[in-house]
Amino acid sequence: MNIWQELCWRELIADCTDAAALQGRTHPWTLYCGFDPTADSLHVGHLVPLLALRRFQQFGHHPIAVAGGATGCIGDPSGKSTERPLLTKEQIRANLESIRPQLERLLDFESRTNPARLLDNADWTASVTYLDFLRDIGKHFSINQMLTKESVRARLEDREAGLSYTEFSYMLLQAYDFYVLCRDHQCELQIGGSDQWGNITAGIDLIRKKLGRTAYGLTLPLVTKADGTKFGKTESGSVWLDPNKTSPYRFYQFWINTDDRDVIRYLKYFTFLSQDEIGALEAEHQRNPGARTAHRALARAVTELVHGPTAAQEAVRASEVLFGGGLEGIPESTFHEIMDEVPTLHLPRTELDGEGAPLVDLIVRAGLAPSKSQARKDIEGGGIYVNNVRENRIQRRVRADDLLFGRHLLLRKGRKHYVLITAE
Repeated sequence: MNIWQELCWRELIADCTDAAALQGRTHPWTLYCGFDPTADSLHVGHLVPLLALRRFQQFGHHPIAVAGGATGCIGDPSGKSTERPLLTKEQIRANLESIRPQLERLLDFESRTNPARLLDNADWTASVTYLDFLRDIGKHFSINQMLTKESVRARLEDREAGLSYTEFSYMLLQAYDFYVLCRDHQCELQIGGSDQWGNITAGIDLIRKKLGRTAYGLTLPLVTKADGTKFGKTESGSVWLDPNKTSPYRFYQFWINTDDRDVIRYLKYFTFLSQDEIGALEAEHQRNPGARTAHRALARAVTELVHGPTAAQEAVRASEVLFGGGLEGIPESTFHEIMDEVPTLHLPRTELDGEGAPLVDLIVRAGLAPSKSQARKDIEGGGIYVNNVRENRIQRRVRADDLLFGRHLLLRKGRKHYVLITAE
């Protein structure tokens, strides 16, 4: 299987300027994809093109990730209904430094045969004057053609939003990137989301006019969700790759909660599981969707890619806690995130000193039973758990030494009804 066949079966090709050239290529491509530092972290929406660079690298090609120190000053209008807020140069530099480790985690910069490269387009635009850019680059662009590009046309049709001259110029800057990379680094292929088609083809035209060479473009599908909601968003906001903005546990939960209709497609888009492995997961998913085997495989694989195996294992164990898993070894920070999902009862720590508080009383106060008599029946029936350990002693008292991390007690009734007791 070559890279074209790999991308085809993963359904990762939206459009291509010359499919025959990509299919018939017998020597490695040098290719690039750009990532503008509009925030201090990439998010899950960046993963499809970023992982596509990695897929090319695994097949022996030479990937370049371009950090947009220059284009980030402008803001790409593609796919946007309004203009982005302009960032200061200091903000852009800080964002670049935060994003750099995320790119380095997902691409192999140490390979002996085809190491990835990370370049900043500010390095080749900083010395170019405005007049030089207009004379040497702007003259090769037809306003008539630019107006037909989807990213421009859609905004011009919206009279309220419109399109500033700053955003209108973005296409020229991205085309200039492709031209410089082709001229100086022999880069012949640019990849990006399907909303980048106009920017990519503008670069191809510029390379043809300035260098007399043929360059190519490949776009990847924009990720959608079967329920119509926006991919990469949760109630708390965007799902970031930075663990300080979206913890590995919440990152894992985002993928676990994938719609059943999307899970196989996302396995193809976001993991490096083989065709046979994904085929087996698809068969299991069709046979027994309630087992959520495909969802767990997806969540674990993507969390390992972004945060590493240790963080992924902790996220798996944390997720299992809410399904009755043991609490041994769970970090306190992860425990707090799990407990954000369940109701909390606060009580004075003094109630647990000495002989402690009767478990029966706590069950009622926590709302897990309407009366003490029902609480006793629940304990006798084996339906009550203290820190996810079944408790069948009616006379059981809860003491300070039962507290997790010196502060918390987890009560559970049945399989799904939890209450966190916090002693203060």
